[in-house]
Amino acid sequence: MALPIIIVVVERIALMLAQVSETNASELRNLSSALISCDCLKPKAEFVPAKQSFFYIVNMAVGKNKRLSKGKKGLKKKVVDPFTRKDWYDIKAPSMFDVRQVGKTLVNRTQGLRNANDSLQGRVVEMSLGDLSKDESRSFRKIQLKVDEIQGKNCLTNFYRMDMTTDKLRSMVKKWQSLIEAFVDVKTTDGYLVRLFAVSFTSRRRNQIKKTTYAQSAQIRQIRKKMFEIMTEEAVACDLKELVAKVTSSASQSAQDAIAVRIEKACQGIYPLQNTYTRKVKILKAPKFDVSALLALHGGAASDDTGAKASKDFVEPAIQASV
Repeated sequence: MALPIIIVVVERIALMLAQVSETNASELRNLSSALISCDCLKPKAEFVPAKQSFFYIVNMAVGKNKRLSKGKKGLKKKVVDPFTRKDWYDIKAPSMFDVRQVGKTLVNRTQGLRNANDSLQGRVVEMSLGDLSKDESRSFRKIQLKVDEIQGKNCLTNFYRMDMTTDKLRSMVKKWQSLIEAFVDVKTTDGYLVRLFAVSFTSRRRNQIKKTTYAQSAQIRQIRKKMFEIMTEEAVACDLKELVAKVTSSASQSAQDAIAVRIEKACQGIYPLQNTYTRKVKILKAPKFDVSALLALHGGAASDDTGAKASKDFVEPAIQASV
């Protein structure tokens, strides 16, 4: 780009001197022609002379040089397996269940201000009651456990919720019968506010010929009132551990719980019932967290464990004169 500028400057000087002397102008014109014809200074672009002028038009490509504009490609990111910075923790179920080791969970390793225990506390895990009790007949119940304490690599859990699987619930709903549901809020002896749900269906009487088994509205209200009374009596007189044992126990061949069996017997005089279950248990409000109570729930040190008396047979050895 510098050579065409030099040529243009020389030509302009030649025009200025042309007014003074025609001879000097012709000499400068020859000088510019010599510069153009020189192989060492000859540009790669093609110069086209304009008419009646000493200027030259340069035909050059317009645009960026793609090779120069592109920078070096960045190095590829190193692929890191995310499991290398995670730790495995064991999930321990309370002693109210037969199976204590229920599974494992992952968490990012403690780093900086982020503690692994804070990420684990409050986690809710769900599993089948059939796996917790080694009884497949109770696998239609779902148990949720909440992590309340971390000890080493163990996550100590407490009961959080119980529910019934959808397929079991829908298999009981049929035509030509009445569905009766009830729920009640009860406070246990250890301070848990629990909501209990019960479900039941009307059944055929003995030697019944009629196709349908619909109960009257007054009968449904009486059955629902009995459900309220029985669920309240069963929950108020026990703590959470005993309540969970009642609603998860198998008191009959159909895996009915103890509360449901009592409801069926109490309502037999009003209208025969079938498929009665405690459908759901929810913890609405829990008392203040107590580590000793949780350890007692897991079979550890109980809250009333005061220890044993120390032996008084110990005699302090005499002081030696030299060693």
